[in-house]
Amino acid sequence: HQRIHNGEKPFACSECGKKFNQKSNLVTHQAVHTGEKPFACTECGKRFNHKISLVNHQRIHTGEKPFTCNECGKSLNNKRNLISHQRIHTGEKPFACSDCGKRFNHKISLVTPQRIHTGEKPFTCNECGKSLTNKRSLISHQRIHTGEKPFACSDCGKRFNHKISLVCHQRIHTGEKPFVCSECGKSFNDKRSLVAHQRIHTCEKPFSCPECEKSFRQKSNLVAHQRTH
Repeated sequence: HQRIHNGEKPFACSECGKKFNQKSNLVTHQAVHTGEKPFACTECGKRFNHKISLVNHQRIHTGEKPFTCNECGKSLNNKRNLISHQRIHTGEKPFACSDCGKRFNHKISLVTPQRIHTGEKPFTCNECGKSLTNKRSLISHQRIHTGEKPFACSDCGKRFNHKISLVCHQRIHTGEKPFVCSECGKSFNDKRSLVAHQRIHTCEKPFSCPECEKSFRQKSNLVAHQRTH
């Protein structure tokens, strides 16, 4: 116990040199290097190298959520998730991108933007071979192939394969138009429509016909034009 106060850590890992104040902590740590996972879940058989990881995992099966947020009352199944959740209330963003400086409140949220800088796309679609930066984007992309549309509009029942598509659609019912043109004040219910509209002011025509080189502000106009050839 006294080592907690004096900071003494006499037990060193022979693999990486990391030090610990108790031998039991060293033994637990060494499983990282050996790959040993002695703790098995009795429900699903998944194995872990730390007992605490097993305990946290088992709460998925039991539904136990003993860690409660003092701000909003939300319950979580482990302390790490509670600490991460509380940053929503505190506004703390301790994870910064070394390339652009943008900050995030979750470490996992930092990983995806960093791949934008590195160009890394480790998640590949088995159907078409397209590569994506994160698992969520892969799952979302795969719905193109499966035809799955899990997001349904509560007003009209129309279904969508992406949540953002549902959000944009629901603005038709609510009349909400949060995207405002800074030039003329016209409002739109999605960002894509705003970007397309702003080309009226900038005179930008990014869609060119490969046959005659005529340019258009919107892709739909280009497609319609190409039918004339």
